[in-house]
Amino acid sequence: MKIITFLSILVLQTCISKPKPTDNSEKNWSPQKITQNNYEKAYFASGCFWCVEAIYESVKGVIEVYSGYAGGITKNPNYYQIGTGRTGHAEAVEVIYDPNLVTYATLVQVFFGSHDPTTPNRQGPDYGSQYRSIAFYKTKEEKNIIEKYIKILKDGNYFQKEIITEIKFLEKFYYAEQYHQDYEKNNPDNPYVKNVSIPRLRKFQKKYPELLKENH
Repeated sequence: MKIITFLSILVLQTCISKPKPTDNSEKNWSPQKITQNNYEKAYFASGCFWCVEAIYESVKGVIEVYSGYAGGITKNPNYYQIGTGRTGHAEAVEVIYDPNLVTYATLVQVFFGSHDPTTPNRQGPDYGSQYRSIAFYKTKEEKNIIEKYIKILKDGNYFQKEIITEIKFLEKFYYAEQYHQDYEKNNPDNPYVKNVSIPRLRKFQKKYPELLKENH
């Protein structure tokens, strides 16, 4: 009985949603296009995308954030394929931002300041390759910004362990199923959201109050 109870608690406090179809019946979903020409996109993976999405949505200059999958080889993956760890993909986010209000370098700072980049294939209670740390780049300039910031962190000994974040060219970003979008906002009573996502968001907000939108 104790073992069953422990396993139940563990499941409730990991990034797992209620059972959904394992086929791609919901993969036709895609967000409405944001047409402003001056907006840019950035991509990061740092654990459960429910948490990461909420963190970036609190940042000043960020217009919208979408959860999805990136970094792997499987085409059009679904959530439960990702969960097997065999697709190569990580749970990731697409950050749409106004470069006049927030720089890509600041978004990289948010990335490293809101998760532990020293834990391989793990973030908090979530473990598996789908939760690994990846900073994606689309241009050489973005890659240079990521590499320079990692050097600053290493030179300043900001982390006691080695930074194992992957720096990876973004080949394709697949949007996650619609029920994953704004998951923390839409599911405030979910045990994982209450015990992991919200505390992680609050920790980030306390650390970087100057980066937050006024309503946060």
